[in-house]
Amino acid sequence: MKTTGVSSVLLNALAYAVAFLMFFPLLWLLLTAFKTEATAFSTVPSFFFTPTLESFRTALAQGGGYWHYAWNSLITSVVSTVIGLLLTVPAAFAMAFYPSKRTDFTLVWMVSTKFIPAVGVLIPIFLVYKNLHMLDSVWGLIALYTAMNLPIMIWMVYSYFKDIPKDLVEAADIDGASTWQTMTRVILPLAMPGLASTALLALILAWNESFWSITMTNHSAATLAVFIASFKSAEGMFWAKMSAASVLAIAPIIVLGWFAQRQMVRGLTFGAVK
Repeated sequence: MKTTGVSSVLLNALAYAVAFLMFFPLLWLLLTAFKTEATAFSTVPSFFFTPTLESFRTALAQGGGYWHYAWNSLITSVVSTVIGLLLTVPAAFAMAFYPSKRTDFTLVWMVSTKFIPAVGVLIPIFLVYKNLHMLDSVWGLIALYTAMNLPIMIWMVYSYFKDIPKDLVEAADIDGASTWQTMTRVILPLAMPGLASTALLALILAWNESFWSITMTNHSAATLAVFIASFKSAEGMFWAKMSAASVLAIAPIIVLGWFAQRQMVRGLTFGAVK
């Protein structure tokens, strides 16, 4: 019994240590955001200093203002998530309840597209966007984000649908319900926790995406990733201002994750216990 108590204490201590290690970069980022550039650039770490909001003031006015980049991030993330769900739900429904001989192959193929490094398809996508005049376009980013998140969204929703008994679909068919009615009135209400967690994950992935936004935009459609990168120049990196910009960029999604964590956990564990 004593050994069990000691093991429990050690496991708790280990858990707290791991949690601290994971949280420390965020803590250091927050501290650096309130430092002057001289203090932030110092080689000697400083935990005690006189805080200042100067970096935040500069960041908010950078490149036309923080709100321009935040609005683009919000639009591209939300719209790409909504479009992704509209495409994901019928695709996952068909694969889960009306599978064909090639359903498994299709699912594996979709996931395999995530193995390709983004830079490997940069040139063809860039040329296509250039010819279609979609560079530095919000709708161009929305199309990229939708395509980027679609495989993982379909896989997640498909797994949630597979946990729902197929007998419900068969019963709805016997009662004369159409496929659309079965999907919207029978299956979707049961899968709402899974759909919510899928939407939250897609939203976070789109909000945090940096490679395509930095590569395919300039200013008009630039997102918060471009906003953060703008603090790196030929003069060097402005650590305090970049940290302030990073705090401003991640704050909305952290707040969203904090309030939605229960829903996300519920969705991720959907169907785990029957």
